[in-house]
Amino acid sequence: MKKLALAVLAVTSLPAQQPAPRPRITGISHVGYFVSDLPKALNFWHGLLGYDESYTLDKPGTNEVRIAFIKINDHQHIELFNEPPTDPPSMMSHLCFSVDNIAQTRAYLRSKGYNVKPGHGTTHTGDYAFEIKDPNGMLIEFVQSLPTGKEMQSAGKLLPATRISPRIYHAGYSVGNAEKTVAFYKMLGFTETWRNGPSAKEISWINMRAPDGDDYVELMLFHPPLNPSSLGGKNHISLAVPDIQKAVAELKSRPAFKDYGKPLEIHTGVNGKRQVNLFDPDGTRVELMEPFTVTGKPVPSSTAPTPPPAY
Repeated sequence: MKKLALAVLAVTSLPAQQPAPRPRITGISHVGYFVSDLPKALNFWHGLLGYDESYTLDKPGTNEVRIAFIKINDHQHIELFNEPPTDPPSMMSHLCFSVDNIAQTRAYLRSKGYNVKPGHGTTHTGDYAFEIKDPNGMLIEFVQSLPTGKEMQSAGKLLPATRISPRIYHAGYSVGNAEKTVAFYKMLGFTETWRNGPSAKEISWINMRAPDGDDYVELMLFHPPLNPSSLGGKNHISLAVPDIQKAVAELKSRPAFKDYGKPLEIHTGVNGKRQVNLFDPDGTRVELMEPFTVTGKPVPSSTAPTPPPAY
């Protein structure tokens, strides 16, 4: 959500339109989170996790930072919004996917009944982008990076060896209606790759992989009412690491780990992959995960039922 006033577009009862080809969606571009204390958040991302701040956007008419951009790699970043959340207590702002052709993306969504206007909305960082809402009200952005945009202009730069991970593996957020949300992502071309949960009685997570890449979205299902204290864990980001033990040892060796003040406990998830959870100063979970199972074999999906819809 780089532009300060991008239009938010919702499903409407538009007349049926001719089918349009599905756009190429190559993966997660970025995830945005609100932070209550930007210096503390930057110490977490810079000092502990080892990333650089690639650029910032100021609040209009001030010298105060509104958004700080944390570069993960040349195609992925985190956006830290230095302002109160729009939907408290959730600190997640939006999820953005990279596309090859923004005009084709607009046409495709219009053909699916979304009130998306033709033309190009250019962000303050110099790319084409627009937003819609998913069935949960989550802002979903689509961006086409341009050669003149800040991201492509910084290609190959600001990639320090201190980065704890070179890649966003997946992003997760709370979902109140599994059926509607899975249908939304399937409409975009995503493929369900796995579903499971901590109990054999019910599904808690559904993974949806981008149609033209390896990144995926983890739908974090819940029983209504949603416990507000759980949002920091549900609305999370996962970073891939090749060796979780080495990653944890590296984090513990850094001076910022003393400021962090929380234990780092490695465990093997239900998906069979080793992982460790960290939390930013506002309680948003940052999960480090090995992208392979400990046995080398995939854990099968569960056939348990999903929670009843919250709406």
